[in-house]
Amino acid sequence: MNRDNRFFPAPPVARHLDRDLNIRDDLIGRLLPQARQVVIRRRQAFRERRQARRERYERVQVDGDMLSYHPDEAWRVGVFVSSQPITPDRNYFEIDVIDSGLLSTIAIGLVPLNYRLDHQPGWGADSVGYHADDGKLYKANGQGRAFGPKGFVGDRLGCGIKFDEEGTHGRPVSTVSAFFTHNGKELGTVQVPLPPEGLFPAVGMHSEGEVVRLLLEVEWCQEDDSLMMIDSCEEEWARLHDVRVNGAILEYTGQGKSIVDVGLAQARYPLTPTHHYFEIEIVDPGENCYIAIGLTRKDYPKHRHPGWNKGSIAYHADDGKIFVGSGVGDAFGPRCHTGDIMGCGIIFPRDYNLDSEGESDKSSPDDPQGQPKKKEARNQLEELVDMYGGHDSSSDSDSEDDEWFQHDEENGIQVQVFFTRNGKCLGRRDVRIPKGGFFPTVGMLSSEEKVRVDLRPLTG
Repeated sequence: MNRDNRFFPAPPVARHLDRDLNIRDDLIGRLLPQARQVVIRRRQAFRERRQARRERYERVQVDGDMLSYHPDEAWRVGVFVSSQPITPDRNYFEIDVIDSGLLSTIAIGLVPLNYRLDHQPGWGADSVGYHADDGKLYKANGQGRAFGPKGFVGDRLGCGIKFDEEGTHGRPVSTVSAFFTHNGKELGTVQVPLPPEGLFPAVGMHSEGEVVRLLLEVEWCQEDDSLMMIDSCEEEWARLHDVRVNGAILEYTGQGKSIVDVGLAQARYPLTPTHHYFEIEIVDPGENCYIAIGLTRKDYPKHRHPGWNKGSIAYHADDGKIFVGSGVGDAFGPRCHTGDIMGCGIIFPRDYNLDSEGESDKSSPDDPQGQPKKKEARNQLEELVDMYGGHDSSSDSDSEDDEWFQHDEENGIQVQVFFTRNGKCLGRRDVRIPKGGFFPTVGMLSSEEKVRVDLRPLTG
């Protein structure tokens, strides 16, 4: 039997229940899209937090921001890949080389999401890397090309992407410009494919003892060329032979195979009573630590270590000896190693004035042109300017020494040259200063040698 609702209305409780259900359905209909968005956002945040903990690395020990090589039995490459790709907001990262290990086989670069962890950055497909051991750039190939300087202890290597406005805010791009830096100086760019998932910061290592500090929260600010030239400090040096300048760093670039492969860096201005001292710090001793600090005459032969030829004096790190115009040194101080600071200075007489003979580039810009001084006879000058002995000496070096001796025979005010090691004075030598002054000079002779120079350590 059908029930007619007109004669049998629903009970009050049923009517209230229907009303509540209608209200609930209406609320759900209105709030469901918002609830869905909340759930989506929560899930996305969870995935991001989970992904942030999923850095990929093998044969690399991670301790905070420190990465160190941890080899397996097969001594395969160790690689660390960051969890987050390079983005326009975070388009750059760096590493500090804390320890270069046995071979300095450290690489910095960009790799795709699922990159193999036994390949250095730059070896595999869609990857690019700058390698510290040879200074080469590798792009999806095991064969690199010359790109920049080698990387050593204390160096900071950087890598990033230059996103253009069209690719950042418009349609996606298929390639981007990756760039690399060395101690804050941009080395160059290279076009690389940009996978859909992006390119990820990566660090590779492959020899025992390698340690780097990973810096993901850094920004790259391009400097104009004029500022970079000032920072390069090249204007401080008058002569550079087989030596590269990078900021305050001098790096040997010669062959290092024979005694004539000396790398020489001679400062533009001589020491004066105002600036009478300079220092070098051994950043990398290279193969043999054939590093020398000393003073030389302005026209000193470019292929001779400071101290070997006439008109020079130097303290050599490899044997701790002092050389005074001769290839035969005398015991003087301890040998020097990585981190040691070697210093050299002059104690001038009170009435000393540099006789520049009108050549303005021989005087420091901080010192006025000196008045001509009285010339003094050379007392026992041969003890200072003995011909270099004990090694082969080229005819060019001999002729240069002879010419210098003949023209400057009557010149030479006596001064005291002193050397220091880690702030302690090792001793002094009385010498006669060449006409025109003594110029701060650094010599190097074995591969991978590297020093940091401070030509004004006593000024604020």
